Amino acid sequence: MQGSRRDLGNGVHSQVANTRRVSKTHKGGKTPSWSCLVVVGDNAGKVGVAIGKARGVPDAIRKGEDAAVKNMIGVPLVGRTIPHQTIGKMGATTVLLKPASPGTGVVAGGAVRVVLELAGVSDVLAKTLGSRTAVNCAYATIDALQQLVVPEERASVRGLTPEEVTPWLAKVREEEAQNESPSQVDSESDWQ
Repeated sequence: MQGSRRDLGNGVHSQVANTRRVSKTHKGGKTPSWSCLVVVGDNAGKVGVAIGKARGVPDAIRKGEDAAVKNMIGVPLVGRTIPHQTIGKMGATTVLLKPASPGTGVVAGGAVRVVLELAGVSDVLAKTLGSRTAVNCAYATIDALQQLVVPEERASVRGLTPEEVTPWLAKVREEEAQNESPSQVDSESDWQ
């Protein structure tokens, strides 16, 4: 079950990726409670995942949000996508992430999609292998995102220029610069 996004302030949004009704058995019977997988992110390169557990759903979501904000990681982005292919693992789940061309969108499902969207990745291809449990998929995606390295950093380690490591990087940086600078277009002269 996926919930709607909620604004936590400071540009951080949260979304419930999964809720489960669980119960603990005691001598006197079963005690029901809720476990909620919550993803938080700022849509600009920071994302966090956590599980909140409580007797009620609202309390579980609040606990999950608090823990996820504390667990936020930085995600290096190149334009609207990730810098290179990466694989993340958690338990029996493996998540493969590949950069995609502009306009592709987020080709992923379930918890993987929620994590990538809240991280600010707009164009990416994802494949989940093995178990597709929502909790393991979310944590495997976080593991994959933690392995990403900015092309400039990878180039400096290898003693090369960033363009030698990733030839397409110059074009992406040029497009980013064009998008940031305001365009001087006279709309009337374009239509005549």
